[in-house]
Amino acid sequence: MSSFTYDLLAEDGAARRGVIHTPRGDIQTPAFMPVGTAGTVKALYTDQVKETGADIVLGNTYHLMLRPGAEEVAALGGLHSFMNWQGPILTDSGGFQVMSLSKLRKMTEEAVTFQSHIDGSSYELSPERSIEIQCLLGADIQMVLDECTPFPATHDEAKYSMHLSTRWAQRSKDAFKAQAHRKEGQALFGIVQGSVYEDLRQTSASALQEIGFDGYAIGGLAVGEGQEEMLRVLDFTAPMLPKDRPRYLMGVGTPDDLVEAVSRGIDMFDCVMPTRSGRHGQAFTRFGKVNLKNARHANDPRPLDETSTCPAARDYSRAYLHHLLKNGEILGMMLLSWNNIAYYQSLMADLRGAIAAGDLSSFVAGFKAEQAAGDLTPL
Repeated sequence: MSSFTYDLLAEDGAARRGVIHTPRGDIQTPAFMPVGTAGTVKALYTDQVKETGADIVLGNTYHLMLRPGAEEVAALGGLHSFMNWQGPILTDSGGFQVMSLSKLRKMTEEAVTFQSHIDGSSYELSPERSIEIQCLLGADIQMVLDECTPFPATHDEAKYSMHLSTRWAQRSKDAFKAQAHRKEGQALFGIVQGSVYEDLRQTSASALQEIGFDGYAIGGLAVGEGQEEMLRVLDFTAPMLPKDRPRYLMGVGTPDDLVEAVSRGIDMFDCVMPTRSGRHGQAFTRFGKVNLKNARHANDPRPLDETSTCPAARDYSRAYLHHLLKNGEILGMMLLSWNNIAYYQSLMADLRGAIAAGDLSSFVAGFKAEQAAGDLTPL
């Protein structure tokens, strides 16, 4: 029996409260996975990430295969030991970065060849090599290699891309089963493609379930289609997926995106937004986004959120944060990144509690009211 399992604990409408069991610990869902692109959640220590409530982080196959290299990480004990994170790790397949970052690339039925964005060196990434890299890294949850269909795409373009991804999914599954570096309890997720077309999403979802995976991701969204279109696609795609497996929406998103997607039955998320925004002076709070570079914060003694359990949000004034950012101090970026990851984890914990209590609609209404109110209360 596999030691990777999913238990559905409660439902409220389409929303789901569950837990994923892995050999390295449980993942409470809905879950937000901080992105540790190159073996680090940028500007945070791993113990800080854990203290925010994160059960799992994401590693990036593309970046780690280029630097320091999958074989090098394996020789050093695997990614968990390398980055000092003992909880579960999910790795993406590398396909999205190949498509979005590489200077030159050529895709065939067999593989995609590309030039590194770092030094122009040539690499080949096939479904088999992607799985080998992820197993060498020691990822607990691995993703099939797919083509992230660009937006916009015609129906014919999306259909061709989806069928290629389906064939690569089968090859990824075969490689995963045969991979010598695979460990007991590691899981493989399929990725549903099909752009904004319901018939293609259905074909993709059905084909992936016939192959059989431990979980199912929805890819090809948050690529420029806008929130309204993304939610429309989720409305018809999420119900296509089996209830007894985790559902992962890749690369999403804002706090409002998370709330809306959870309401539609999504269990797992990742996004660089909280840490990237933190490095650029933007904080996420109960009262919406706050740009600490704005002059209005220069003499504001209030913290970002006096009710937060995160020291970055509770113990430092907005004036101090503004000062750090205006002077280019690294501490400012660290504190805002910490605040943002903590806020995202707090939001997910609140969503889990609301679903378990059967009170999600009230929570969502309160969330939207606070976000709309903003943070411009009198000093």
